Amino acid sequence: MKESDVIVLQEPKLSLSDQFYLPQVLIGLGTTMKHMFNVVARDKHLVVSYPEERREDKPVEEGGMFQQTYRGVHRLNKDEDGRVKCVACFMCSTACPARCIHIEADESPWADREKYPAKFDIDELRCIYCGMCEEACPVDAIELTSLYDIVGLTRQEMIFDKAKLLRVYDETVKAEPM
Repeated sequence: MKESDVIVLQEPKLSLSDQFYLPQVLIGLGTTMKHMFNVVARDKHLVVSYPEERREDKPVEEGGMFQQTYRGVHRLNKDEDGRVKCVACFMCSTACPARCIHIEADESPWADREKYPAKFDIDELRCIYCGMCEEACPVDAIELTSLYDIVGLTRQEMIFDKAKLLRVYDETVKAEPM
């Protein structure tokens, strides 16, 4: 991680009521009681027994997800020749508010474009899944999929490099065509 990637935050100033914490604790208890009332009295519990039940198999009203609008793991799309579609224009990394996309461009070995990403990394732990990268891409090379069950035992495993992002494309292209 580079020094420029570190964001230093200032501690917010607390008001007098915030310093005593009691009003905030009571507000939190009120929210908890409201949710408990909804579950017990109105029978409105939206619990999914993951991994036996999957969110994509349930209706949205019962805690499921709407796959067409869900923003999950990124993928790098391939063109019709099977090459990475990205042209290394840095629009996605510029638009990213979390600064989780890192690209190293190189001269393209193909005649139809000037550059390609020699290195393309996305820190999935830092990403806020806002979709700005997807919106900024002029060639639709980066996309958010409906995959949500990713795991990693280390922070390094959650940094998706170009090969891993292209593998996500291969896994999801049939279910979610471009």
